[in-house]
Amino acid sequence: MEFGLKSVDQRWRPLVVIGGAILFVMIFFAMCCTVVDSGEVGIRFHKWSLNEQDYGGVEGTCKGWVFYNPVTTSVFTYPTFTQRKQYETFSVNAKDASLFEMDPTIAYRINPDKACDIFTKYRVGVKELEEGYIRTCIYEAYRTCANQYTSDSLMSNRANFERDVRARLEKSLMAEGFLVEEFTSKITPPSSLLSMIDAKNTAIQSALKAENEVKEAEANAKIAVAKAEGNAKAMKIKADAEAYYNRTIAASLSPMIVQEDMIEKWDGKMPQIMTGNGGMMMDISKIVGK
Repeated sequence: MEFGLKSVDQRWRPLVVIGGAILFVMIFFAMCCTVVDSGEVGIRFHKWSLNEQDYGGVEGTCKGWVFYNPVTTSVFTYPTFTQRKQYETFSVNAKDASLFEMDPTIAYRINPDKACDIFTKYRVGVKELEEGYIRTCIYEAYRTCANQYTSDSLMSNRANFERDVRARLEKSLMAEGFLVEEFTSKITPPSSLLSMIDAKNTAIQSALKAENEVKEAEANAKIAVAKAEGNAKAMKIKADAEAYYNRTIAASLSPMIVQEDMIEKWDGKMPQIMTGNGGMMMDISKIVGK
């Protein structure tokens, strides 16, 4: 029975040794190899560098499958695709000491050619860079540009202000290897200035309303005058027409027509006309037209 168990153990021993060797190779391979994908840039560096000229022991960038000695060397990665960060409120002073609040949003990416320089100088990841160096650059750009504007001019020239801030920000970030894709700001003025702006807008709206009412009244008055003039002209035209009609009719009436009209209107009574000798006289021929 013991002989049978020993023979079984001897048969499995090579398989155990081979399996252990494969497991060791897999672990070693996992520790000594990493993958840098197409959306990243890898930086190979020595953990302990004795060469003062080679600051930080950075060897250079790498991509794809990267093999290294995990004891003395490491691989750090930076994303090269666009990153977007929305910051909390910044408070900066204008030229007249008014306090403005800025809520910036930035979209940027790391220049692959400057990745080694960024890592050598800062030795931190993207999140730490956003809350450290990039945030400082944004605040400095806001502070410097806001000091060039008074409160009124800043509100009246917000587009120019944002353009100045972005130009200054791009200059400082690009020098370190960051490319600014987008930069926008939400600018909130102090409450006292907001009240003044609201009052000014209200006054402007009231003035425009009054001006419109005056124009409307003038227009209505002109309409009424035009209607009155039109009615007067119409009445004059009508009167002239009637007068012309009457003159035309009067001119066209003959003595015979007048006499006929008188006969038609005669009521049959003889007129009582006294003569000089006390008698009655009536010219019937004139009445009957004979």
